[in-house]
Amino acid sequence: MNTWKGRVLAGAMTALAGVGSVNVALAQESTNRVATKTDWSVFTEASPKECWGVSSPKQTANTRDGQPVDARRGDILLFVTFRPGTGAKGEISFTGGYPFAPGSTVSVAIDGTSFEMITDGEWAWPSSTGDDGAMLAAMKRGSTAVLTARSSRGTQTKDTFSLAGFTAAMTDAEARCK
Repeated sequence: MNTWKGRVLAGAMTALAGVGSVNVALAQESTNRVATKTDWSVFTEASPKECWGVSSPKQTANTRDGQPVDARRGDILLFVTFRPGTGAKGEISFTGGYPFAPGSTVSVAIDGTSFEMITDGEWAWPSSTGDDGAMLAAMKRGSTAVLTARSSRGTQTKDTFSLAGFTAAMTDAEARCK
């Protein structure tokens, strides 16, 4: 695991631990939630200092061989994390609530612009900080992000995230982590 990838994975795991079970329209409260911006929530941690925006999907679909299937999935969350101590300024990560197929990628479509995320276990993220920046810019301009992936059991998943409130949440999270 390269250093950047390890940092993102560790940060995302820390963020998930801080968030707890934050699904179903982020209905559950957490003591470190500091703001809600439409469909995105902002959280902070003091030590080490971290701030992140997170959202759960508005819609999910699970298929196998083109047919809809029921699938047991854990939390499905899209994160953007800021860590001033490491210089992280908007690291994107995604957990689909299941182990991704080994060697697979997650396809991301943001209002017609396509991106790809690499996977490791239950986590995915852009392969470079440059990709983070391009994806963040598209998310700020966009209205939805559709993430399509394949589980280790062969289930194809499609998760649709609203980007309503995304720009405001990122502005808030970044300001809190200066």
